[in-house]
Amino acid sequence: MSRLSGNARGYLYLAATAAGGRKVGLRSAASERSLAAGLRRERLVLLRTWPMPAWLATSKASLKLADQAALNEQLAQLLGRGVPLVEALEVAASVVADSARPVIESLREQVSGGVSFSDACARSGQFDTVATAVYRAAERTGDLAGSAHRLADAQKRQLALRGKAATVLLYPMIVLSISVVVTIILLTMIVPRIGQALVQMTDSLPWYTELVIAAGDVLREHWLVLSIVAGGLLIAAVLGRAVVMGLVWRVSRKLPLIGTLMLTQDTARFFAVMAAMSRAGVPLADALGTAVGTVGDTRLRTQLETLRKRLIEGGVLRTLIEDVSALPLATRKLLVAADRAGDLDQAFDGLAEDLALEVDRVSTRVLSALEPALIVGLFLLIGSIILSIMVPMMSLSQQIG
Repeated sequence: MSRLSGNARGYLYLAATAAGGRKVGLRSAASERSLAAGLRRERLVLLRTWPMPAWLATSKASLKLADQAALNEQLAQLLGRGVPLVEALEVAASVVADSARPVIESLREQVSGGVSFSDACARSGQFDTVATAVYRAAERTGDLAGSAHRLADAQKRQLALRGKAATVLLYPMIVLSISVVVTIILLTMIVPRIGQALVQMTDSLPWYTELVIAAGDVLREHWLVLSIVAGGLLIAAVLGRAVVMGLVWRVSRKLPLIGTLMLTQDTARFFAVMAAMSRAGVPLADALGTAVGTVGDTRLRTQLETLRKRLIEGGVLRTLIEDVSALPLATRKLLVAADRAGDLDQAFDGLAEDLALEVDRVSTRVLSALEPALIVGLFLLIGSIILSIMVPMMSLSQQIG
């Protein structure tokens, strides 16, 4: 879903196609005029709309981080060779995903109409504050090609960091999902049949075996009710995914290895943004104000906000950075030396690269630690069910022998 402004609404619309047909769709837009303009770019004529809740609709035009990286990389190459911005945007529309092309075409139309590139990006609602601030600063310095190149590098780093985090989170989720499916199959299809045979062959069963058999019977008899409850919980989780994901992130940050990985990822993303903005000529305090928004760790974000406030009040980075205890000591000392030498741009860039490598190392350690933990979890979940059936069977075979 694209990032729209807070007053975006959902619209169920009826539009006419170029061939004279009719098309019905559901989409988010700031207003009916904005919806009509977006449909015109797709060669559709808006005929009628019906207001709908915004959360039901999505905007077809969306610019994901990978598309932004491709856009900036293309702009850096073309603008650096003297190609005009309007023509560069026309070429860039061919290297992004189909869903992102209307956004690029809208940018090109606005720029050709006299709107600055940074203002056009801000109006689209598809770019975050970091990209918009870098573009605005680049327009003042006249180095839009260099700024686009640095933004592309920063966005590629963010994509790599996201990939590592997704791997760490998806791996246990996939394993646990498979375990739950196998457990349900055991309880509903295998355990009840074996349990009936055991009941006929012996008068008494261990309490844990009776408990497992009873759980299987409940699942088989009330599968419809349980399916409705599970479906309701799934729908509630999807609708409240922001709350659910927030809770998951907060809990994850408390875990030993995963918390370290997430803090390292936040720090790497912060320095990547600072490198891009400082090289674009954004003042340090302004860059901090924007880059702090990319930090998810509460302690680090609070300390960085305090640092920015003191910088605005007239403080000096080399003395204030020591109070940011959430950053490693070596990082703080490096920033102090870079500030004295007047080389903060290179320091930010170097720290972003080093921390990206550290994310790779930490994620490898996390996955190495998760594998045995998941094996133990599988044994406790599935092995306990199998043992609860095997133990009375072995006891019965000994009695028969």
